Amino acid sequence: MASLPNYIASARAVPQANRAPWYKNVAQTYAGVMLWYVFWRGLAGAGGTFGGTLAAGIWVPLLAVLVGGLICHFLFYVVPGLLGMRTGLPLYVVGTSTYGAQGGLIMPGLLMGVLQFGWLGVNACMVAEVLCRCFQGTGTVVVPNPLHAALAAVFAAAAAFMGLKGIQYVARVASFFPVIPIVVLLILFASTVGGLGKFKPADLVVDGRHTFTQMEQQAMQAKTAAVKADAAAAESAMPKRPGEPMSSSAILLLLVAVIVGFFATAGAAGTDISMTSRNAKDVQCGGLTGIALATLFAGGLSVLIVAGAYGTPDKLPARDLSNYLDPLHLMSGFVGDTAAKAILILLAISAFPGGCFSAFIAANSFRTTMPKVNPFLSVGIGTLVSILLAVTGWAMQVIPFFGIIGASFGPVCGAMVADYLLSRGKWAGPRAGFNPAGWISWATGFVVGALDPVFNILGREPPVHIPCAPVAAFIVGFVLYLVLAKIGLESKTLEMPANT
Repeated sequence: MASLPNYIASARAVPQANRAPWYKNVAQTYAGVMLWYVFWRGLAGAGGTFGGTLAAGIWVPLLAVLVGGLICHFLFYVVPGLLGMRTGLPLYVVGTSTYGAQGGLIMPGLLMGVLQFGWLGVNACMVAEVLCRCFQGTGTVVVPNPLHAALAAVFAAAAAFMGLKGIQYVARVASFFPVIPIVVLLILFASTVGGLGKFKPADLVVDGRHTFTQMEQQAMQAKTAAVKADAAAAESAMPKRPGEPMSSSAILLLLVAVIVGFFATAGAAGTDISMTSRNAKDVQCGGLTGIALATLFAGGLSVLIVAGAYGTPDKLPARDLSNYLDPLHLMSGFVGDTAAKAILILLAISAFPGGCFSAFIAANSFRTTMPKVNPFLSVGIGTLVSILLAVTGWAMQVIPFFGIIGASFGPVCGAMVADYLLSRGKWAGPRAGFNPAGWISWATGFVVGALDPVFNILGREPPVHIPCAPVAAFIVGFVLYLVLAKIGLESKTLEMPANT
């Protein structure tokens, strides 16, 4: 026991008296994440191709949303959730079985906590941008500006405070706020459902090409007018042509990858969320409702709303290629400008539970990996970083990099599942040092999951295309951990204190 780091030795399990049913913690918390408008508003336009994910019709993206939600629940959440419920301990302690007592400080410990402040910054920045667009009456918000900075700072600070209070307070907030995107989606669906029967994927592709042609002509005129003044700036203003329509299989793999990549870190955090669950039934019910059902509801309706809108072309508002598949930009033609602004304000408010969730996970990370440091200090510093990212607009620039970091949690979840099965459904306990099986499987899985995103950011073609990278990374982490454990590359298990 002397060899245990203090953050493990000082950990205390959540007592049964403090546990709650699934509908009071797990379901609300995850629903707040999966109903986040930033997640579902871009599903129809994912991929950046003409017609987006609706190019092959309605049923392919709906199937992808269903498959993606089930993968999130069964592969990425269930095992971390069961481990949290059975041990009553957070991820940063439970993860030491997979990555070692020393290695757990880094993976998934501090990495998960630090990552959450990036997500909090993105959330605050995007909420402030939406609110500024409503209050200032402009389509484009220039960042930084005083109003945007003030709104972002207040949002981040309030979310951090609520997250510090604990999962029970986050769940209370999440109990009511997810109702907002639910009502919004139902309103938009009711406004556009009449066009579903008239929707033709070919028309959507043609509309996208027509929109691009108009943008290209406008850019050429601007370029001609400005060529003497600033030829380089005029050249950079030329729109980038979207790719050709995707096949059904490409759409299916892409949407599953988008959904799973978005959820991967939240899946590993299921340990923290479910450590207040009473039993395995609560873990399953909370995940099926808050993850699978919420994903199908939000993702499915967002796709149907866009399809219904294009089945009623006379109501479509003016648009460009950056928003012609975004239900929040299309809605003004169906509900009116005033109602559209009200909806944007309500959706900004509904994003609050997501910010609380990020702060809660970060607070748990620092509490367990740095137990002697006051969490108000560590989370406060992290929140200041989030505010800096938000008010400067940097948060919008780092969003592509979250695809890389999110993909890194595919092998984390895969290795945890393998460790769980090898231990016959129990937590094996912390392992000494840096567990080689965990770290080798993670490093290999990370390369697989991050290959495509890295090359996309660099604007280059990857040497090998990895289909559905987050799921592929999970499979690599799972299989490799099993193999490495079988050949004896697991560290020895350390004894936990009796009072943990």
